[in-house]
Amino acid sequence: MATEVKRTFDILDYCLQNFPRKDALGGKDSKDWYVYSTAEYVEKSHQFAMGLMALGLKKGDKVATVTTNRPEWNFADMGLAMTGIVHVPIYPTIGDEEYSYILEHAEIHLLLVGDRKLYEKLSPIAASLPEIAHIYTFEEVAGAPNFEEIIELGKSHQEELKEQLEQIKKDVDPEDLATIIYTSGTTGVPKGVMLTHTNLVSNFVAHSKMHNLGKDHHVISFLPLCHVYERSVNYHFQYKGMGIYYVGNLGQIVSAIKEIKPHMFNSVPRLLERVYDGFVSKGKELTGLKKVIYFWALNLTRHFEYNKKYNLFLKIRIKLADKLIYSKWREALGGNIVYVVSGGAALQPRIARVLGMAGMLNLEGYGLTETSPVISVNNPNSKVMKIGTVGEVLPGVEVKFGEDGEILVKGPGVMKGYYKAPDLTAEVIDEDGWFHTGDIGILDEGKYLKITDRKKEMFKLSGGKYIAPQMIENKIKGSFFIEQVMVIGASEKFASALISPNFAYLHDWCSQRRIHFQDNEDLILKPEVIAQLQKEVAAINKTLGEHEEIKRFRLVSDEWTPQSGELSPTLKLKRNYLAAKYKSIIDEIYSVSKSQTAGRPRLPKINLNFDINEFIKRLKL
Repeated sequence: MATEVKRTFDILDYCLQNFPRKDALGGKDSKDWYVYSTAEYVEKSHQFAMGLMALGLKKGDKVATVTTNRPEWNFADMGLAMTGIVHVPIYPTIGDEEYSYILEHAEIHLLLVGDRKLYEKLSPIAASLPEIAHIYTFEEVAGAPNFEEIIELGKSHQEELKEQLEQIKKDVDPEDLATIIYTSGTTGVPKGVMLTHTNLVSNFVAHSKMHNLGKDHHVISFLPLCHVYERSVNYHFQYKGMGIYYVGNLGQIVSAIKEIKPHMFNSVPRLLERVYDGFVSKGKELTGLKKVIYFWALNLTRHFEYNKKYNLFLKIRIKLADKLIYSKWREALGGNIVYVVSGGAALQPRIARVLGMAGMLNLEGYGLTETSPVISVNNPNSKVMKIGTVGEVLPGVEVKFGEDGEILVKGPGVMKGYYKAPDLTAEVIDEDGWFHTGDIGILDEGKYLKITDRKKEMFKLSGGKYIAPQMIENKIKGSFFIEQVMVIGASEKFASALISPNFAYLHDWCSQRRIHFQDNEDLILKPEVIAQLQKEVAAINKTLGEHEEIKRFRLVSDEWTPQSGELSPTLKLKRNYLAAKYKSIIDEIYSVSKSQTAGRPRLPKINLNFDINEFIKRLKL
């Protein structure tokens, strides 16, 4: 009898029946890649489940994982799911207070951590919480119980527990709670989003139908599996029979792309922006005719649109550009890329056009943790695709708009609620079952969902005009000189901005112009730098309405990262944190005379731990 996937762990039998493969899951140790076959994946997941049973855990208990991506995460995820134990995946990059809150709030019984650093960080916290009876590590750590011990325990009790496990699996209902995912949040304490098997399965089955890749293809996975976006597409990849190779850190991405040559991967806009910057930087290194040809080809990408029919003259030019330039871009990304999925924030249209013209279609989508997550996505199978939008609404999902333009969602992916917070749940899910996303949007041409801003982030100037900061910020970040920006001005006469420059690019720019500086604090004081940033902002202002224009801005010497607190783990601005951190600068912006247009505050340096710039340095285009 063919397996029907109704619970997440049904994927195991489904894959074993339909497309068993030698490399169902892959990972990399210090030197080499290693793989698990579909049969091994199924076996180890069941052994892990029986190990949990032998430890005394039961349906409804909570187990947390804190690790970077690795294939073994799936053994835990599936083993937990088939025993009815609730999986609570947590980011490996948050602070002690947040760990303490989540572990206590979720009533964690067992904790699985990735490596020695996480073990040393989390052991004292776990010791202070009496609910946590066990802590294990995925990697070998001296003196620490290892993940494999749970699997071995399951093996040793296999005879007595095998039939019991099969009965437990049968008793797991699709409506049972499968996971609690704590939103990183940009304000306040994290909220635990409760998702059922039905929530997750309905969503990944629906978005898995957007393309025809499958058992003959493989992917890499490097976005955090603890986030619902990567997790859902991870299920999607497995459901399609694709081989998945997991990358544990950003430093391994380039080598993984070269070695695995994936057909598809998930990304976030910031990383794709780095790829684009790399393409541009490569062109700037060229000279003479080669440079002219390179930028001719780059400029040609402006013509790209999904499903567009080009005239003969343009087709010839594209074919020539592909042979000379675009083929090299594909090779830089492994040579096999068919699709790049993008989510988490808006992608610059020029980047989607560059990737698309080079034959690597960008599938930009939209969703929230509370919707499991996908609400809409650009869909190559239905050909409902448009650059600058997040595509068509997923089958089975209903969308309507509130009076203020807020996107409201109903469907099988909408969460069960926030854990231990019925009051917060009632704030976002109304009496008719509509989930209020907090995002403002429109339906372009009656079929393409387009996000225009965050409802909570919109603010009103003192003159009564509304400002949608995300839209303005996305435009400003299109400049090579700007890494991050926060638009401010609530209840003020005009909009302003705090800008964290793209220091890697700016350092090169200064070097070429023989502009000397000691450090980033000194750099943002240079008149030439301030003048260049003024030009960049002025160019953006021309594309904005008069009330939206950035009248003043200040450069800061800090690079904003999740580790230093300015960004959430999903790289969203923590606006309240930033407003508090730069309060004196913001106060100064709105107190100085109007003749001043740029500031020179001296700020403390912050080390960049989350070095996404390293990615593009390693990408030898």
